[in-house]
Amino acid sequence: MRRVPRPRWTPDPKLRIPFEGGELRPWRRGDADALIRHADDRAVWQGLGDLFPHPYTPQDAKWWLGGGFETRNELALAIDLGDGVVGGLGLKFWPDPIFRGTAEVGYWLGRERWGQGIMTRVLTGFVPWAFERFDLIRIEAGVFETNPASGRVLEKAGFALEARLARSVTKDGRVLDRLLYVRFRE
Repeated sequence: MRRVPRPRWTPDPKLRIPFEGGELRPWRRGDADALIRHADDRAVWQGLGDLFPHPYTPQDAKWWLGGGFETRNELALAIDLGDGVVGGLGLKFWPDPIFRGTAEVGYWLGRERWGQGIMTRVLTGFVPWAFERFDLIRIEAGVFETNPASGRVLEKAGFALEARLARSVTKDGRVLDRLLYVRFRE
């Protein structure tokens, strides 16, 4: 059987992906206070997978900023608006090479920045870069049925609802539908 290389992410501390009003950049140890302040919010955690801890402690931030995300085959970037980090964005690559043209984007934003159009601008800047950098065909995003605002963000950023995965996740003791959004390379 011939081995097919999977997309790989090698952190580059100089990486900057601009978007209107800010930039995506690698996480730094100095981001700990902002990370904890924004991530330690139950409302933020409600829209994320359970690998995102709650409560979000200084130990969690130390692990993450120390390279914890590198243990997964995942690109992880900080959302920086110029006055500090307000959230994060990740791009996950599936381990089986049959999915080499597909990746899943995930994101979160501190609650004080919700409703300002930031995530739409972030995705609008990031997605074309990701298609080029990793030679992807499609980028997916999963949204819990309890988070319609995230679905609207994706739609504004050019994603379309592809499927409703009925009763496919359990979050905080509730079985929920997961809505799968997709954007294809143009």
